[in-house]
Amino acid sequence: MRLRPAELRDAEILLRWRNDLLTISASHASEPVSRHDHVAWLDKVLQDPTRRLLIAEAGGVPVGTVRADLGEEGWLLSWTVAPEHRGRGHGKTVVAMAAELLAGPLLAEIKTANAASVAIAEAAGLSLVREADGVSYYRRA
Repeated sequence: MRLRPAELRDAEILLRWRNDLLTISASHASEPVSRHDHVAWLDKVLQDPTRRLLIAEAGGVPVGTVRADLGEEGWLLSWTVAPEHRGRGHGKTVVAMAAELLAGPLLAEIKTANAASVAIAEAAGLSLVREADGVSYYRRA
């Protein structure tokens, strides 16, 4: 498994993963994203020095992504495992690898019902801080 920085050429695969029904159900934004809006978002993210967008590859095949947004409290992580690669432990590996690359506190905001992402956050050493309105807030100092 390796992580590499995302590039504009990754737009199509990232959009497909983002608009996957299970991904949408686990996301804070619950509507599909248009190609136009997605490409504009990706271009902005790639130019933002306070954001990291990484593509995870296993044997050269993209299997997921991790995004880290730097805020006042630390790096807010979010991740997606490609639908065809779920259930293989890639999420835990990818998030743990990303956590090793980032200096400072790590945060995650996960829908409480998303058991897979809760397990991924805990495997990366994040601990539950609080729950509110169906969202679990995790932190690693």
